[in-house]
Amino acid sequence: MNYRQQTLAVMNRVEMVVALYDGMIRFLHSAIASIETGNVEGRRQAIGRVLETLVYLQARLRPDLAGQSAAVLSEFYAAMYAQCVRASRDASVSLCEQTIVNVRNVRDAWRTAADSETATTEQARDRQIHQQLLQNRQESSAMDAPPQAMAVQISNRWSA
Repeated sequence: MNYRQQTLAVMNRVEMVVALYDGMIRFLHSAIASIETGNVEGRRQAIGRVLETLVYLQARLRPDLAGQSAAVLSEFYAAMYAQCVRASRDASVSLCEQTIVNVRNVRDAWRTAADSETATTEQARDRQIHQQLLQNRQESSAMDAPPQAMAVQISNRWSA
């Protein structure tokens, strides 16, 4: 068993989610490097990996168990998906950087939940993550945030 397999074997579910977020951030940095060097194929591959991760995370949501937290995460994933598609289409470093900030904020909420001794049950973790997501949403609503408006449109299409 190699190092990566050993690390995955000892991770709990929340730590695995954090690792997926870390991967998205890594691929977004790779996309930025590809944009800056004019490497179109590298940009597409890096953004493609982010999109695959978002689809994977979206597919694993459990609205029957997580309720409102799953709905908020679904909206977030849809917004990040749309933002990544635009970033790739426009070869936009600034959109990639904004996506990194957004993903890092939610990643930090997951990390806090994983580290928190008070979040001993999955329901407590879900509440803590949901509260952090709502706080992030309130903070970002003060800024001009078109991806959120897009996420509402996208999530409305998914909910029917």
